[in-house]
Amino acid sequence: MKEKLKQVCKAFRIAGELVSFEEIQVGNVNHTFKVNFVRPDGKEKSYIVQKVNTFVFKQPEKVMDNIDKVTEYIHQKDPHRKALHFHHTANRKNYLAEEDGFWRLFNYIPSATYNVTDDLEVVGNAGEAFGEFQMILSDFEADRLFETIPDFHNTSKRFEKLLADAQEDPCDKVKEVEAELAWLKEVKDLACRLTTMHEQGDLPLRVTHNDTKINNVLFDRDNKKALVVIDLDTVMPGLVGHDFGDAIRFAANFVEEDCKEAEKAGVNLAVFEAFADGFLKWTAKTLTENEVNTLALSSFVLTVELATRFLDDYILGSPYFKIYYPEHNLVRTRCQIALAKDMLEKMPQMEAIVRKCAAKYC
Repeated sequence: MKEKLKQVCKAFRIAGELVSFEEIQVGNVNHTFKVNFVRPDGKEKSYIVQKVNTFVFKQPEKVMDNIDKVTEYIHQKDPHRKALHFHHTANRKNYLAEEDGFWRLFNYIPSATYNVTDDLEVVGNAGEAFGEFQMILSDFEADRLFETIPDFHNTSKRFEKLLADAQEDPCDKVKEVEAELAWLKEVKDLACRLTTMHEQGDLPLRVTHNDTKINNVLFDRDNKKALVVIDLDTVMPGLVGHDFGDAIRFAANFVEEDCKEAEKAGVNLAVFEAFADGFLKWTAKTLTENEVNTLALSSFVLTVELATRFLDDYILGSPYFKIYYPEHNLVRTRCQIALAKDMLEKMPQMEAIVRKCAAKYC
């Protein structure tokens, strides 16, 4: 792998000697490496090299075009804001497409990241980061962006695909997951409500991040302030609830999303409120009444949606999400279902928190 990384870095015109590298395990889709160089002047510098999953991103060149447009827009709007900087090859492309993979390289930002944390300061700062990210792009023309994964958060179509694949059962796994399938069918209508409201014209499209896990924010190691939002592969038109709900699903769970003890999963209301407060600080004045009223529900929606995706991937033999053992996607499914059940029980409290935070900033 070291020789391959050397080759990739050379294509992106990185000067110096690659002295070490490590694979970064965070993330379910792309393969990510931190590479450490000694530059010709003797100074050390690190970069991030990623091999993009082209099974997930069928047109990776357009993904990179989106990223170029968004990062350049952010830089032009606020030149002093820290942002990701992607390097270019000699022919001015911000990617390297080869037979053995699709590669990109960007600067490493010294920082801290968090998967699961009950530090409410960190959670609130993450909420601010994603809220501010959405707002700084609020006047960006969404139709300039390519839809990197069509119907990415179309919950209705996620259900359709899951049920069709379960019917076909190509890997003979459905007999293992009948209870999970039955529960998901029970909550299908509620889980699809955001999609239905958008189709009826009741929820507007915005430029959204669409993968707002807290580990997609880099934090200052000393003061816990958010530095930059990363992982821009899925920035495209979406619903505000997609960003809010996915962040809560990830950050407010008592356990990690692949915890093998699903019974321990549940929504931490203190974390929920900290994130909601940070997010609404930047977004409350621009959201419609319907958007505010569905933020709490969006947490349930995105949790169920991801459960359908994990379960569908398991049924198909796990071609999409990166797994570390055969039952990984089934474990993820059960954890998400347990979290969604707890959200249903706590929905009145979650809705009250959103109303309080929105009123604070309106």
